[in-house]
Amino acid sequence: MATLNKDVFELNVENHELLKTAYDAYLANSRSSHAKTLKRGEVRGGGKKPWKQKGTGRARFGSTRNPIWRHGGVAFGRTGEENFTKKLSKNSKKVAVRQALSLKNADKAIVVTALKLNGKTKDCYSALKDMGIADKNILAVIAEKTPEAVRATNNIPNLKLVRSTYLNVFDILNADVILFGEQSLKATENWLLGKEEA
Repeated sequence: MATLNKDVFELNVENHELLKTAYDAYLANSRSSHAKTLKRGEVRGGGKKPWKQKGTGRARFGSTRNPIWRHGGVAFGRTGEENFTKKLSKNSKKVAVRQALSLKNADKAIVVTALKLNGKTKDCYSALKDMGIADKNILAVIAEKTPEAVRATNNIPNLKLVRSTYLNVFDILNADVILFGEQSLKATENWLLGKEEA
């Protein structure tokens, strides 16, 4: 039975401020900017002046595509070039991951097992069923992603496969069970404690 490193899985998490920051940063960095509004110069029409400048008693207007008119352009709208990314230092990310793993370990949600990913979904699902976790949200951590591992887990909707050096707070906190193999456990501990470059 593998022993969990205390510096990774047994941190005393006094507050969740860093976890919240890392969680929000993950979501922000996953966000894409596709929404775009049309400015007054991009809306079709509006070439003719609605009425003459003077003498009507009404306010002067040069175009029906003015932002304050119906069917007009949008003032200060989305451009499609917004940058939502949030930066977090490498060290802060690793500390946040260690904190998240410590919370999951305290909840007894971390399982170290020799799950064989031989390319067959049936075998993988049977193994999860035998452990009694087939119906839970599972995060399976592996040292290296192989075609066999991906093929074995792709059709299991509640299981996510992630390489040990790509662990993040979002996936950890949203998982009911986190599966480690002995190799992936060692690789994760080495990565988080800076013993080797990922």
